[in-house]
Formats: sequence, C-alpha cells, structure tokens
Amino acid sequence: MNSTTTAAPCVPPAPAPVQGRSAQYDAFHAARARTDLVSRLYAAAMGEDYPAEVASSSSCDWPLLALMTARLRMRPGQLLVDAGCGTGGIGLWLARALALRLEGFDLSPVAVAQANDHRSRFGMSADRAVFRVAELENTGLPDRHAHGIVCVDALGRAADREAAVRELGCVLAPGGRLVLTRAGRRAADPAWHEQARVAGLAVEHVDERPAEPAMWERLYRLWIAHGDELRHELGEAQTQNMLREAHEVLPTLPGRRAVLLTLRRPSEGPDGPGVAARMPSPGRRLGDGPAVGERTPQ
Repeated sequence: MNSTTTAAPCVPPAPAPVQGRSAQYDAFHAARARTDLVSRLYAAAMGEDYPAEVASSSSCDWPLLALMTARLRMRPGQLLVDAGCGTGGIGLWLARALALRLEGFDLSPVAVAQANDHRSRFGMSADRAVFRVAELENTGLPDRHAHGIVCVDALGRAADREAAVRELGCVLAPGGRLVLTRAGRRAADPAWHEQARVAGLAVEHVDERPAEPAMWERLYRLWIAHGDELRHELGEAQTQNMLREAHEVLPTLPGRRAVLLTLRRPSEGPDGPGVAARMPSPGRRLGDGPAVGERTPQ
C-alpha cells in the first residue's frame, strides 16, 4: 500500500456462529480444570518465570507481565480489555496491579465461565471485572470503549488477523494502547506496521522476546515425555491434540522470532474525544458476539 492508505472504517463484520469452533478449546479447558498436570508442566518449562497465580495456557511469564504493565501506561480506574482472555488470569492480574476495570472475552464458553469464577481469587468483584463470549473479529464492544487492550497468544489463530486488528483498533479510545504478542520467521519482513496503519494505529514499541521460543521447546518436550500421564489425566483426544501440536511446531522454533507489539491509537485534538466512549457508535452492537481463546504459538 502507498502512503495515502487510511484506516478502514469501524464497521462490524457479519457475526459468525461460535458454536462448533469453540469445541476444542472447551474440551481443553474442561479437561485442564480436572488436574494440575498441565500447570505443572508449564511451571517446569518456565522455571522461576512462571506466574502460578495467572496459570494461563500461553507464553505469559513474569517478564511479559512486567513489560505489558509498563507499555500499557494506564491510570487507575481506566478500562482494560483482555482479548482472547482464556481463563482470565492475565487480565485479572493486570487489573488488580494497576487498579483498573476489566472486560475480557474469549471464544470458549467454558473458559469464560472459569474466568468469572477466578475473579474472587484476585479480589475482583463482578462490577469491576466481567467476562463474556466474543471473538476477535467481532467483539460486540462499542467504538472508543477501552483505554487499553491486551491480546496474548490469541491473534495467531484468528480467522482473519487483519480484521481482528482493525476491530481492536476501533474498540480502542484515542490515546489508548493495544499490547499484543506476535511471532514470525526471523528472516521474514513482518506486516505488523502495515496492519497497524490500516487499523488506524501506530507502532509505538517492538520488544523482542528472545527467550520465548526456547520456553515452547522445553514445554513441548515435556508434553512428549509425559504423554502417558497426560493420557491418564486429560484423556486420549486432548493428549493427541497436544502431542500433534508439539511435533508440528517443534521443528519451526529455531527460526522463530517472538515480540511484544505496542500499538497506539493517536490522540485527538483538544476539542476531540480523548477518553473512552460509553455508548456504541452507529452500526456497532453492544452485547454477546462470537469469541477467541488462549493460544499457543502463532
């Protein structure tokens, strides 16, 4: 695209049914809730960097939590959206640490139910933190709604990544930041800047995460080594899904580049709106839409 490219208008896509697409994530979260084996393997892979309270099925470790806290630059009482929240630990930890309000959404109704149950663990009430079913490409949230958005290991499996970034850009208030993990090949020229520009966002920071590929390698090798235990605890179907992913992704990890992107929606002039709007813009809906779950490597 040339330099005259402008941001796409904030028009919501036609909703797609969630039922069916969430089945594999529902099964994973339901199985994981029955045992601590998966959490123990993540803890073994991350070592001292494992945030046990967060307990997410992602690459989120203590260094990433610290980096997201710094990059969001949010003030107490502002609204944080956790896009692809899974069981809610990342958003709840950040909201508690920064005294924020929180809205999270995920493709999996099972994960959303668990996230709502986890609020009390973080001392968060239902009027301060809420989770619902929605998808990245069609969040159901109003324009200019959030002062900050986090998206950890979720964008890589969106049905349309560019549409997802555009949607999150529309939800972001002027001056707000979208902080998301991305990955690609080291030798490739990523399209991150162009995707951001089309969404009306600017790339503010690209933070390299050099330890992330090695963490996934350790975790996948642990899954393979503990295959029999996983079968016993999670069942054959879930174990086969995990082992298939491990064998498919392991050969790609040596060339993997992982980063944390911070995208910022430009502030408007002194007379323009600079805080999150509380009402939907024309043509956008507020309510349940389709959703997204926690993801492994993108």
